[in-house]
Amino acid sequence: MQYKSIAVFCGSKTGNNILFATHATQLGYLLAEKNITLIYGGGNKGLMASVANAVLEKGGKVIGIIPQVLTQWEHHHQGITELIVVETMHVRKRMLYEKCDAAIVLPGGYGTLDELFEMLTWNQLSIHDKPIYILNSDGFYDGLIIHINNMQQENFLYHEPANSFTVVNTPEEIFIADQ
Repeated sequence: MQYKSIAVFCGSKTGNNILFATHATQLGYLLAEKNITLIYGGGNKGLMASVANAVLEKGGKVIGIIPQVLTQWEHHHQGITELIVVETMHVRKRMLYEKCDAAIVLPGGYGTLDELFEMLTWNQLSIHDKPIYILNSDGFYDGLIIHINNMQQENFLYHEPANSFTVVNTPEEIFIADQ
C-alpha cells in the first residue's frame, strides 16, 4: 500500500540513546523521499523535532496538530507546512488519526504510549483499521511487547498482538514490511 500520510508518535525529549534521534531523522528522510506527509504533534523539541526537521530538510510536507495548552510546553514548530492549534488533547488525537493512513510509534513517554494504546484500542473496536508500526529502536519497546504478549496469554485481548501491530527495528523495515 502506498501511504499518502503517516502519523508519527514520539517523545518531545530525545532520550539517552543517540539511536532514537538517528532513527527519527532517518524516518523523516524516508517519508520525504517517498512523498508521504508527516502528521505529528506539532512540537519542536526532542524526537518530534528530529523527524519533522528531517522531512522539511528533504522538501517534504509536515502537518502538526497541537493543543493550545502545549504551544509553550512543546515549543510548537513554526517552520512546518501547516500547524493546526486545537482546544484539547482529545481533539488533537482524533485529528491525527483522521489525517493519517498509518501510524508509526517511536520511543517516547506517557503521551506516546497513550497514543499507541488508543490506536490499538480503536483497531480492536473496529473504529479504524490503520496499520500501526512500532519502531523498537535498540530494544526500547522489548518490555512492552513482552507485557502485551502476557496480556494475550492471560486472555485479556481479543486479537493476537501480531495482528494489531508490526514491530520493526529500523525505519527502513517499515516500508519493507508493508510490501
